[in-house]
Amino acid sequence: MWRVKPLDAILATAEKKALHRSLGAVQLTLLGIGAIIGTGIFVLTAEAAQKAGPGMMISFIIAGVVCAVAALCYSEIASMVPVAGSAYTYSYAVMGEFIAWMVGWALILEYAVAASAVSVGWSGYFVGLLGSWGVELPQALVVGPYAGGIVNLPALLIALLVTLLLMIGTTESARVNAVLVAVKVTALTVFIALTLPVLKGENFEPFLPNGWFGAGHGSGLGAVGAAASIFFAYVGFDAVSTAAEETKNPQRNVPIGLIGSLLICTVFYLLVAAGAIGSLGAQPLVGPGGMVLEPGTPELAAQCQAMTAAGTEPLVCSREALAHVLRSVGWERIGDLIGIAAFLALPSVILIMLFGQTRIFFVMSRDGLLPGFLSAIHPKWKTPHIVTMITGVVVAFFAAFLPVGRLADISNSGTLFAFFMVAMAVLILRHTQPNRPRPFRTPLVWVVAPVAMIGTLLLYLSLPVQAMMVLPVWGAIGLVVYFLYGFRHSNVARGVVEVHELDADAPPDPVPPMPGAPPPSRDRD
Repeated sequence: MWRVKPLDAILATAEKKALHRSLGAVQLTLLGIGAIIGTGIFVLTAEAAQKAGPGMMISFIIAGVVCAVAALCYSEIASMVPVAGSAYTYSYAVMGEFIAWMVGWALILEYAVAASAVSVGWSGYFVGLLGSWGVELPQALVVGPYAGGIVNLPALLIALLVTLLLMIGTTESARVNAVLVAVKVTALTVFIALTLPVLKGENFEPFLPNGWFGAGHGSGLGAVGAAASIFFAYVGFDAVSTAAEETKNPQRNVPIGLIGSLLICTVFYLLVAAGAIGSLGAQPLVGPGGMVLEPGTPELAAQCQAMTAAGTEPLVCSREALAHVLRSVGWERIGDLIGIAAFLALPSVILIMLFGQTRIFFVMSRDGLLPGFLSAIHPKWKTPHIVTMITGVVVAFFAAFLPVGRLADISNSGTLFAFFMVAMAVLILRHTQPNRPRPFRTPLVWVVAPVAMIGTLLLYLSLPVQAMMVLPVWGAIGLVVYFLYGFRHSNVARGVVEVHELDADAPPDPVPPMPGAPPPSRDRD
Protein backbone atom coordinates (compact mmCIF):
# COMPACT_ATOMS: atom_id res chain seq x y z
CA MET A 1 0.00 0.00 0.00
CA TRP A 2 3.08 2.24 -0.16
CA ARG A 3 3.31 1.84 -3.94
CA VAL A 4 3.69 5.17 -5.70
CA LYS A 5 2.22 6.39 -8.94
CA PRO A 6 5.32 7.05 -11.11
CA LEU A 7 6.10 10.75 -11.09
CA ASP A 8 7.34 10.51 -14.66
CA ALA A 9 3.94 9.17 -15.81
CA ILE A 10 2.20 12.06 -14.06
CA LEU A 11 4.59 14.53 -15.68
CA ALA A 12 3.98 12.89 -19.06
CA THR A 13 0.30 13.65 -18.51
CA ALA A 14 1.19 17.29 -17.87
CA GLU A 15 3.32 17.47 -21.01
CA LYS A 16 0.36 16.36 -23.09
CA LYS A 17 -1.42 19.48 -21.89
CA ALA A 18 1.49 21.84 -22.64
CA LEU A 19 -0.09 25.00 -21.30
CA HIS A 20 1.20 28.36 -22.46
CA ARG A 21 3.03 30.36 -19.79
CA SER A 22 1.22 33.69 -19.85
CA LEU A 23 0.38 34.72 -16.28
CA GLY A 24 2.37 37.44 -14.54
CA ALA A 25 2.50 38.51 -10.88
CA VAL A 26 -0.47 40.91 -11.15
CA GLN A 27 -2.73 38.34 -12.85
CA LEU A 28 -1.80 35.71 -10.25
CA THR A 29 -2.51 38.13 -7.38
CA LEU A 30 -5.92 39.02 -8.83
CA LEU A 31 -6.65 35.32 -9.37
CA GLY A 32 -5.85 34.67 -5.71
CA ILE A 33 -7.99 37.57 -4.46
CA GLY A 34 -10.92 36.35 -6.53
CA ALA A 35 -10.57 32.81 -5.19
CA ILE A 36 -10.11 33.81 -1.54
CA ILE A 37 -12.63 36.60 -0.91
CA GLY A 38 -16.08 35.13 -0.52
CA THR A 39 -17.93 32.90 1.85
CA GLY A 40 -15.74 33.13 4.92
CA ILE A 41 -15.89 36.88 5.39
CA PHE A 42 -19.57 37.16 4.40
CA VAL A 43 -20.71 34.26 6.54
CA LEU A 44 -18.31 33.47 9.38
CA THR A 45 -17.91 36.95 10.90
CA ALA A 46 -20.66 36.28 13.46
CA GLU A 47 -19.19 32.86 14.37
CA ALA A 48 -15.73 34.39 14.86
CA ALA A 49 -17.20 37.16 17.07
CA GLN A 50 -18.84 34.58 19.35
CA LYS A 51 -15.57 32.63 19.61
CA ALA A 52 -13.09 35.48 20.04
CA GLY A 53 -14.95 38.78 20.34
CA PRO A 54 -12.92 41.72 18.98
CA GLY A 55 -9.88 39.39 19.13
CA MET A 56 -11.09 37.86 15.85
CA MET A 57 -8.85 40.47 14.19
CA ILE A 58 -5.86 38.52 15.55
CA SER A 59 -7.54 35.32 14.32
CA PHE A 60 -7.50 36.60 10.74
CA ILE A 61 -3.75 37.26 11.02
CA ILE A 62 -3.00 33.79 12.50
CA ALA A 63 -5.01 32.02 9.78
CA GLY A 64 -3.38 34.16 7.07
CA VAL A 65 0.15 33.36 8.26
CA VAL A 66 -0.53 29.59 8.36
CA CYS A 67 -2.02 29.84 4.87
CA ALA A 68 1.05 31.72 3.60
CA VAL A 69 3.59 29.10 4.72
CA ALA A 70 1.33 26.25 3.55
CA ALA A 71 0.93 28.03 0.21
CA LEU A 72 4.70 28.24 -0.35
CA CYS A 73 4.96 24.47 0.15
CA TYR A 74 1.95 23.90 -2.07
CA SER A 75 3.55 25.97 -4.82
CA GLU A 76 6.74 23.91 -5.02
CA ILE A 77 4.97 20.62 -5.41
CA ALA A 78 2.30 22.11 -7.71
CA SER A 79 5.02 23.38 -10.03
CA MET A 80 6.73 19.95 -10.01
CA VAL A 81 3.51 17.99 -10.53
CA PRO A 82 1.42 20.44 -12.58
CA VAL A 83 -1.67 18.28 -13.05
CA ALA A 84 -5.07 18.30 -11.41
CA GLY A 85 -6.13 16.18 -8.48
CA SER A 86 -4.63 18.63 -6.01
CA ALA A 87 -2.89 17.23 -2.92
CA TYR A 88 -4.20 13.74 -3.75
CA THR A 89 -2.09 13.51 -6.94
CA TYR A 90 0.96 15.02 -5.24
CA SER A 91 0.76 12.52 -2.37
CA TYR A 92 0.35 9.57 -4.77
CA ALA A 93 3.61 10.51 -6.49
CA VAL A 94 5.58 11.13 -3.29
CA MET A 95 4.27 9.15 -0.32
CA GLY A 96 2.42 6.28 -1.93
CA GLU A 97 -1.08 5.06 -2.54
CA PHE A 98 -2.22 4.67 1.07
CA ILE A 99 -1.38 8.27 2.05
CA ALA A 100 -2.79 9.50 -1.28
CA TRP A 101 -6.04 7.68 -0.54
CA MET A 102 -6.27 9.27 2.92
CA VAL A 103 -5.54 12.73 1.50
CA GLY A 104 -8.06 12.27 -1.34
CA TRP A 105 -10.65 10.99 1.15
CA ALA A 106 -10.04 14.07 3.35
CA LEU A 107 -10.36 16.37 0.32
CA ILE A 108 -13.72 14.79 -0.53
CA LEU A 109 -14.85 15.71 2.99
CA GLU A 110 -13.39 19.22 2.66
CA TYR A 111 -15.05 20.14 -0.62
CA ALA A 112 -18.44 18.54 0.09
CA VAL A 113 -18.85 20.03 3.57
CA ALA A 114 -17.52 23.40 2.38
CA ALA A 115 -20.21 23.44 -0.33
CA SER A 116 -22.78 22.74 2.41
CA ALA A 117 -21.40 25.59 4.53
CA VAL A 118 -21.62 28.04 1.64
CA SER A 119 -25.19 26.90 0.94
CA VAL A 120 -26.16 27.66 4.56
CA GLY A 121 -24.40 31.04 4.34
CA TRP A 122 -26.29 31.88 1.14
CA SER A 123 -29.54 30.91 2.85
CA GLY A 124 -28.87 33.40 5.68
CA TYR A 125 -28.43 36.30 3.27
CA PHE A 126 -31.41 35.22 1.13
CA VAL A 127 -33.75 35.01 4.13
CA GLY A 128 -32.43 38.31 5.54
CA LEU A 129 -32.93 40.03 2.20
CA LEU A 130 -36.53 38.82 1.98
CA GLY A 131 -37.09 39.90 5.57
CA SER A 132 -35.88 43.45 4.88
CA TRP A 133 -38.42 43.59 2.04
CA GLY A 134 -41.26 42.47 4.33
CA VAL A 135 -41.36 38.80 3.31
CA GLU A 136 -41.01 36.60 6.41
CA LEU A 137 -40.45 32.88 5.86
CA PRO A 138 -41.48 30.41 8.60
CA GLN A 139 -38.66 29.83 11.13
CA ALA A 140 -39.18 26.07 10.82
CA LEU A 141 -38.15 26.18 7.15
CA VAL A 142 -35.07 28.45 7.30
CA VAL A 143 -32.96 26.85 10.06
CA GLY A 144 -32.17 23.29 11.09
CA PRO A 145 -33.07 21.52 14.35
CA TYR A 146 -30.03 23.09 16.11
CA ALA A 147 -31.87 26.47 16.14
CA GLY A 148 -35.40 25.22 16.76
CA GLY A 149 -36.33 24.76 13.09
CA ILE A 150 -37.05 21.66 11.02
CA VAL A 151 -35.08 22.09 7.80
CA ASN A 152 -33.06 24.86 6.11
CA LEU A 153 -35.07 24.75 2.89
CA PRO A 154 -33.29 27.58 0.98
CA ALA A 155 -29.89 25.95 1.64
CA LEU A 156 -31.22 22.57 0.51
CA LEU A 157 -32.67 24.03 -2.70
CA ILE A 158 -29.61 26.08 -3.72
CA ALA A 159 -27.36 23.03 -3.24
CA LEU A 160 -29.61 20.88 -5.43
CA LEU A 161 -29.95 23.63 -8.06
CA VAL A 162 -26.17 24.05 -8.39
CA THR A 163 -25.80 20.26 -8.57
CA LEU A 164 -28.29 20.17 -11.45
CA LEU A 165 -26.34 22.91 -13.26
CA LEU A 166 -23.12 20.91 -12.88
CA MET A 167 -24.77 17.72 -14.10
CA ILE A 168 -26.04 19.26 -17.32
CA GLY A 169 -22.66 20.85 -17.96
CA THR A 170 -23.28 24.53 -17.26
CA THR A 171 -20.00 26.04 -16.11
CA GLU A 172 -19.29 29.64 -15.24
CA SER A 173 -17.33 31.60 -17.80
CA ALA A 174 -14.25 33.64 -16.94
CA ARG A 175 -16.20 36.81 -17.71
CA VAL A 176 -19.03 35.98 -15.29
CA ASN A 177 -16.47 35.04 -12.64
CA ALA A 178 -14.65 38.36 -13.12
CA VAL A 179 -17.93 40.25 -12.66
CA LEU A 180 -18.70 38.32 -9.46
CA VAL A 181 -15.19 39.03 -8.11
CA ALA A 182 -15.77 42.72 -8.79
CA VAL A 183 -19.15 42.54 -7.01
CA LYS A 184 -17.60 40.91 -3.91
CA VAL A 185 -14.67 43.35 -3.70
CA THR A 186 -16.95 46.37 -4.26
CA ALA A 187 -19.36 45.16 -1.55
CA LEU A 188 -16.57 44.80 1.01
CA THR A 189 -15.07 48.19 0.03
CA VAL A 190 -18.45 49.90 0.51
CA PHE A 191 -18.87 48.15 3.87
CA ILE A 192 -15.45 49.38 5.06
CA ALA A 193 -16.09 52.94 3.84
CA LEU A 194 -19.42 53.18 5.68
CA THR A 195 -18.50 51.49 8.98
CA LEU A 196 -15.00 52.75 9.81
CA PRO A 197 -16.15 56.41 10.28
CA VAL A 198 -18.72 55.37 12.92
CA LEU A 199 -16.66 52.90 14.96
CA LYS A 200 -16.40 53.40 18.71
CA GLY A 201 -13.25 52.53 20.66
CA GLU A 202 -15.18 51.11 23.63
CA ASN A 203 -16.58 48.35 21.40
CA PHE A 204 -13.08 46.82 21.26
CA GLU A 205 -12.93 46.27 25.04
CA PRO A 206 -12.30 43.69 26.33
CA PHE A 207 -10.29 42.76 23.25
CA LEU A 208 -9.79 39.06 24.10
CA PRO A 209 -12.84 38.13 26.22
CA ASN A 210 -12.21 34.40 25.71
CA GLY A 211 -8.40 34.58 25.80
CA TRP A 212 -6.23 32.77 23.25
CA PHE A 213 -7.60 29.24 23.67
CA GLY A 214 -10.97 29.72 25.40
CA ALA A 215 -11.44 26.85 27.83
CA GLY A 216 -8.44 25.00 26.36
CA HIS A 217 -7.74 22.96 23.23
CA GLY A 218 -10.87 21.37 21.85
CA SER A 219 -13.23 24.09 23.08
CA GLY A 220 -13.08 25.84 19.71
CA LEU A 221 -13.16 29.19 21.50
CA GLY A 222 -10.60 31.99 21.89
CA ALA A 223 -8.51 33.77 19.27
CA VAL A 224 -6.78 30.58 18.07
CA GLY A 225 -10.07 28.63 18.02
CA ALA A 226 -11.60 31.40 15.90
CA ALA A 227 -8.52 31.28 13.62
CA ALA A 228 -9.18 27.56 13.07
CA SER A 229 -12.71 28.44 11.89
CA ILE A 230 -11.67 31.55 9.94
CA PHE A 231 -9.15 29.42 8.01
CA PHE A 232 -12.21 28.68 5.87
CA ALA A 233 -12.16 32.32 4.71
CA TYR A 234 -8.76 31.79 3.04
CA VAL A 235 -9.40 28.47 1.31
CA GLY A 236 -9.04 29.04 -2.41
CA PHE A 237 -5.49 30.39 -2.38
CA ASP A 238 -4.33 27.08 -3.86
CA ALA A 239 -5.78 28.36 -7.15
CA VAL A 240 -2.56 30.40 -7.37
CA SER A 241 -0.40 27.36 -6.62
CA THR A 242 -2.04 25.20 -9.25
CA ALA A 243 -1.58 27.94 -11.86
CA ALA A 244 2.22 27.57 -11.56
CA GLU A 245 2.38 25.71 -14.87
CA GLU A 246 0.84 28.68 -16.70
CA THR A 247 3.04 31.30 -15.03
CA LYS A 248 5.91 33.23 -16.54
CA ASN A 249 8.99 33.03 -14.28
CA PRO A 250 7.19 31.01 -11.55
CA GLN A 251 10.11 31.28 -9.12
CA ARG A 252 9.45 35.02 -8.88
CA ASN A 253 5.77 35.39 -9.72
CA VAL A 254 4.19 32.52 -7.74
CA PRO A 255 5.33 33.77 -4.31
CA ILE A 256 4.35 37.33 -5.28
CA GLY A 257 0.89 36.11 -6.32
CA LEU A 258 0.46 33.96 -3.21
CA ILE A 259 1.77 36.30 -0.55
CA GLY A 260 0.33 39.35 -2.35
CA SER A 261 -3.20 37.93 -2.55
CA LEU A 262 -3.07 36.64 1.04
CA LEU A 263 -1.75 39.98 2.31
CA ILE A 264 -4.37 42.04 0.45
CA CYS A 265 -7.18 39.73 1.59
CA THR A 266 -5.93 39.79 5.20
CA VAL A 267 -5.94 43.62 5.17
CA PHE A 268 -9.45 43.55 3.67
CA TYR A 269 -10.60 41.12 6.34
CA LEU A 270 -9.06 43.16 9.17
CA LEU A 271 -10.76 46.34 7.95
CA VAL A 272 -14.12 44.56 7.60
CA ALA A 273 -13.73 43.05 11.08
CA ALA A 274 -12.78 46.46 12.54
CA GLY A 275 -15.82 48.06 10.90
CA ALA A 276 -18.19 45.36 12.18
CA ILE A 277 -16.75 45.36 15.72
CA GLY A 278 -16.40 49.12 16.03
CA SER A 279 -19.85 50.05 14.75
CA LEU A 280 -21.98 47.34 16.38
CA GLY A 281 -19.83 45.56 18.98
CA ALA A 282 -18.81 41.91 18.96
CA GLN A 283 -18.80 40.65 22.52
CA PRO A 284 -19.70 36.95 22.91
CA LEU A 285 -22.96 35.94 24.57
CA VAL A 286 -22.70 34.01 27.82
CA GLY A 287 -25.05 31.55 29.49
CA PRO A 288 -26.61 31.76 32.97
CA GLY A 289 -23.43 30.46 34.66
CA GLY A 290 -21.18 32.93 32.87
CA MET A 291 -19.89 30.29 30.42
CA VAL A 292 -19.44 31.41 26.83
CA LEU A 293 -21.98 29.70 24.58
CA GLU A 294 -20.59 27.74 21.66
CA PRO A 295 -21.73 28.75 18.16
CA GLY A 296 -24.26 26.42 16.55
CA THR A 297 -25.75 25.21 19.84
CA PRO A 298 -29.47 25.28 20.82
CA GLU A 299 -28.57 27.36 23.91
CA LEU A 300 -27.05 30.16 21.82
CA ALA A 301 -29.91 29.96 19.31
CA ALA A 302 -32.48 30.31 22.12
CA GLN A 303 -30.72 33.33 23.63
CA CYS A 304 -30.41 34.94 20.18
CA GLN A 305 -34.11 34.42 19.48
CA ALA A 306 -35.01 36.03 22.82
CA MET A 307 -32.77 39.06 22.17
CA THR A 308 -34.01 39.46 18.60
CA ALA A 309 -37.62 39.32 19.79
CA ALA A 310 -36.76 42.09 22.26
CA GLY A 311 -35.48 44.20 19.36
CA THR A 312 -31.70 43.95 19.97
CA GLU A 313 -30.01 41.47 17.62
CA PRO A 314 -26.25 41.41 18.37
CA LEU A 315 -23.63 40.70 15.70
CA VAL A 316 -22.96 37.18 17.02
CA CYS A 317 -26.60 36.21 16.31
CA SER A 318 -26.81 37.40 12.72
CA ARG A 319 -26.97 34.93 9.82
CA GLU A 320 -26.09 37.76 7.40
CA ALA A 321 -23.54 39.64 9.49
CA LEU A 322 -22.31 42.35 7.09
CA ALA A 323 -25.77 43.33 5.84
CA HIS A 324 -27.04 43.35 9.43
CA VAL A 325 -24.27 45.72 10.56
CA LEU A 326 -25.06 48.24 7.82
CA ARG A 327 -28.79 48.10 8.57
CA SER A 328 -28.04 48.63 12.27
CA VAL A 329 -26.05 51.83 11.64
CA GLY A 330 -28.69 53.37 9.40
CA TRP A 331 -27.73 52.14 5.92
CA GLU A 332 -30.80 49.95 5.40
CA ARG A 333 -30.86 49.90 1.58
CA ILE A 334 -27.08 49.55 1.22
CA GLY A 335 -27.31 46.65 3.67
CA ASP A 336 -29.77 45.14 1.20
CA LEU A 337 -27.23 45.67 -1.61
CA ILE A 338 -24.60 43.78 0.44
CA GLY A 339 -27.18 41.01 0.81
CA ILE A 340 -27.77 41.02 -2.94
CA ALA A 341 -23.99 40.84 -3.54
CA ALA A 342 -23.76 37.73 -1.34
CA PHE A 343 -26.94 36.36 -2.96
CA LEU A 344 -25.30 36.65 -6.40
CA ALA A 345 -21.72 35.66 -5.56
CA LEU A 346 -22.09 32.71 -3.20
CA PRO A 347 -23.74 30.22 -5.63
CA SER A 348 -20.63 30.45 -7.84
CA VAL A 349 -18.56 29.41 -4.81
CA ILE A 350 -20.86 26.42 -4.23
CA LEU A 351 -20.32 25.49 -7.88
CA ILE A 352 -16.52 25.69 -7.55
CA MET A 353 -16.56 23.58 -4.36
CA LEU A 354 -18.83 20.94 -5.89
CA PHE A 355 -16.77 20.87 -9.08
CA GLY A 356 -13.56 20.44 -7.04
CA GLN A 357 -15.08 17.58 -5.05
CA THR A 358 -16.36 15.73 -8.10
CA ARG A 359 -12.95 16.22 -9.77
CA ILE A 360 -11.20 14.46 -6.85
CA PHE A 361 -13.80 11.66 -6.98
CA PHE A 362 -13.33 11.42 -10.75
CA VAL A 363 -9.51 11.17 -10.56
CA MET A 364 -9.65 8.57 -7.76
CA SER A 365 -12.16 6.52 -9.76
CA ARG A 366 -10.04 6.81 -12.89
CA ASP A 367 -7.04 5.57 -10.86
CA GLY A 368 -9.07 2.47 -9.93
CA LEU A 369 -9.31 3.34 -6.21
CA LEU A 370 -13.08 3.80 -6.45
CA PRO A 371 -15.57 1.88 -8.65
CA GLY A 372 -15.38 2.75 -12.34
CA PHE A 373 -19.06 3.71 -12.62
CA LEU A 374 -18.28 6.87 -10.61
CA SER A 375 -16.19 8.19 -13.51
CA ALA A 376 -18.88 7.38 -16.06
CA ILE A 377 -19.52 10.26 -18.47
CA HIS A 378 -23.07 11.15 -19.50
CA PRO A 379 -23.39 10.60 -23.27
CA LYS A 380 -25.24 13.89 -23.83
CA TRP A 381 -24.06 16.22 -21.05
CA LYS A 382 -20.40 15.03 -21.15
CA THR A 383 -20.17 15.32 -17.34
CA PRO A 384 -19.61 12.71 -14.57
CA HIS A 385 -23.32 12.81 -13.76
CA ILE A 386 -23.44 9.90 -11.29
CA VAL A 387 -20.77 11.19 -8.91
CA THR A 388 -22.13 14.74 -9.23
CA MET A 389 -25.63 13.59 -8.30
CA ILE A 390 -24.42 11.55 -5.30
CA THR A 391 -22.29 14.47 -4.08
CA GLY A 392 -25.09 16.99 -4.53
CA VAL A 393 -27.59 14.98 -2.51
CA VAL A 394 -25.13 14.58 0.39
CA VAL A 395 -24.21 18.30 0.28
CA ALA A 396 -27.89 19.28 0.30
CA PHE A 397 -28.59 16.97 3.26
CA PHE A 398 -25.80 18.51 5.38
CA ALA A 399 -26.88 22.04 4.40
CA ALA A 400 -30.47 21.32 5.41
CA PHE A 401 -29.72 20.27 8.98
CA LEU A 402 -26.36 21.62 10.24
CA PRO A 403 -25.23 25.17 11.22
CA VAL A 404 -22.72 27.02 9.08
CA GLY A 405 -19.95 27.26 11.69
CA ARG A 406 -20.05 23.53 12.44
CA LEU A 407 -19.84 22.78 8.72
CA ALA A 408 -16.91 25.18 8.22
CA ASP A 409 -15.02 23.58 11.12
CA ILE A 410 -15.55 20.07 9.70
CA SER A 411 -14.40 21.26 6.27
CA ASN A 412 -11.30 22.84 7.80
CA SER A 413 -10.29 19.55 9.45
CA GLY A 414 -9.96 17.95 5.99
CA THR A 415 -8.18 20.98 4.54
CA LEU A 416 -5.65 21.22 7.37
CA PHE A 417 -4.83 17.50 7.07
CA ALA A 418 -4.22 17.86 3.31
CA PHE A 419 -1.98 20.91 3.78
CA PHE A 420 -0.01 19.11 6.51
CA MET A 421 0.65 16.21 4.15
CA VAL A 422 1.71 18.52 1.29
CA ALA A 423 4.26 20.25 3.56
CA MET A 424 5.60 16.83 4.56
CA ALA A 425 5.73 15.72 0.90
CA VAL A 426 7.87 18.75 -0.01
CA LEU A 427 10.47 17.79 2.62
CA ILE A 428 10.44 14.12 1.55
CA LEU A 429 10.96 15.05 -2.10
CA ARG A 430 13.80 17.42 -1.26
CA HIS A 431 15.52 14.48 0.47
CA THR A 432 14.71 11.65 -1.96
CA GLN A 433 14.82 13.50 -5.30
CA PRO A 434 16.98 16.59 -4.76
CA ASN A 435 17.91 16.90 -8.44
CA ARG A 436 14.43 16.78 -9.95
CA PRO A 437 13.56 20.07 -11.73
CA ARG A 438 11.57 22.49 -9.59
CA PRO A 439 10.15 25.50 -11.48
CA PHE A 440 9.41 26.97 -8.04
CA ARG A 441 11.48 26.22 -4.93
CA THR A 442 10.07 26.99 -1.48
CA PRO A 443 12.44 29.51 0.15
CA LEU A 444 14.00 28.34 3.46
CA VAL A 445 12.13 25.05 3.01
CA TRP A 446 13.58 23.43 6.16
CA VAL A 447 12.04 26.30 8.15
CA VAL A 448 8.89 27.06 6.14
CA ALA A 449 7.63 23.46 5.77
CA PRO A 450 7.96 22.58 9.50
CA VAL A 451 6.25 25.89 10.41
CA ALA A 452 3.42 24.99 8.01
CA MET A 453 3.10 21.54 9.60
CA ILE A 454 3.10 22.95 13.15
CA GLY A 455 0.66 25.72 12.19
CA THR A 456 -1.85 23.36 10.54
CA LEU A 457 -1.59 20.94 13.48
CA LEU A 458 -2.14 23.78 16.00
CA LEU A 459 -5.23 25.00 14.16
CA TYR A 460 -6.57 21.45 13.89
CA LEU A 461 -6.17 20.95 17.66
CA SER A 462 -7.96 24.29 18.20
CA LEU A 463 -11.10 23.13 16.39
CA PRO A 464 -14.08 22.04 18.50
CA VAL A 465 -13.83 18.40 19.60
CA GLN A 466 -16.74 17.35 17.37
CA ALA A 467 -15.03 18.77 14.27
CA MET A 468 -11.72 17.15 15.25
CA MET A 469 -13.38 13.76 15.68
CA VAL A 470 -15.09 13.85 12.27
CA LEU A 471 -11.73 13.51 10.49
CA PRO A 472 -10.60 10.23 12.18
CA VAL A 473 -14.14 8.76 11.92
CA TRP A 474 -14.33 9.72 8.23
CA GLY A 475 -10.79 8.36 7.83
CA ALA A 476 -11.81 5.03 9.43
CA ILE A 477 -14.69 4.72 6.94
CA GLY A 478 -12.16 5.50 4.19
CA LEU A 479 -9.86 2.70 5.41
CA VAL A 480 -12.69 0.18 5.15
CA VAL A 481 -13.49 1.32 1.60
CA TYR A 482 -9.80 1.25 0.61
CA PHE A 483 -9.08 -2.25 1.89
CA LEU A 484 -12.36 -3.68 0.59
CA TYR A 485 -11.97 -2.19 -2.90
CA GLY A 486 -9.16 0.23 -3.77
CA PHE A 487 -6.24 -1.87 -2.49
CA ARG A 488 -6.93 -4.63 -5.05
CA HIS A 489 -8.44 -2.64 -7.90
CA SER A 490 -6.06 0.34 -8.19
CA ASN A 491 -4.42 0.72 -11.58
CA VAL A 492 -0.96 0.84 -9.99
CA ALA A 493 -1.66 -2.48 -8.22
CA ARG A 494 -2.68 -4.04 -11.55
CA GLY A 495 0.40 -2.68 -13.29
CA VAL A 496 -1.54 -0.19 -15.42
CA VAL A 497 0.37 3.07 -15.89
CA GLU A 498 -1.74 5.63 -17.68
CA VAL A 499 -0.68 8.72 -19.56
CA HIS A 500 -3.88 10.67 -20.11
CA GLU A 501 -4.46 12.74 -23.20
CA LEU A 502 -6.32 15.23 -21.07
CA ASP A 503 -5.46 16.38 -17.60
CA ALA A 504 -8.02 15.82 -14.87
CA ASP A 505 -9.09 19.47 -14.74
CA ALA A 506 -12.35 18.25 -16.22
CA PRO A 507 -13.68 14.86 -17.22
CA PRO A 508 -12.63 14.10 -20.82
CA ASP A 509 -15.24 14.23 -23.52
CA PRO A 510 -15.52 10.65 -24.84
CA VAL A 511 -14.60 10.33 -28.52
CA PRO A 512 -17.14 8.15 -30.37
CA PRO A 513 -15.50 5.01 -31.83
CA MET A 514 -15.19 4.53 -35.57
CA PRO A 515 -17.93 2.30 -37.05
CA GLY A 516 -16.96 -1.32 -36.52
CA ALA A 517 -14.15 -0.49 -34.07
CA PRO A 518 -13.90 -2.51 -30.82
CA PRO A 519 -14.97 -0.75 -27.62
CA PRO A 520 -12.13 1.05 -25.79
CA SER A 521 -10.32 -0.92 -23.09
CA ARG A 522 -11.12 0.02 -19.50
CA ASP A 523 -7.38 0.26 -18.81
CA ARG A 524 -6.72 2.88 -21.47
CA ASP A 525 -7.72 6.52 -21.55
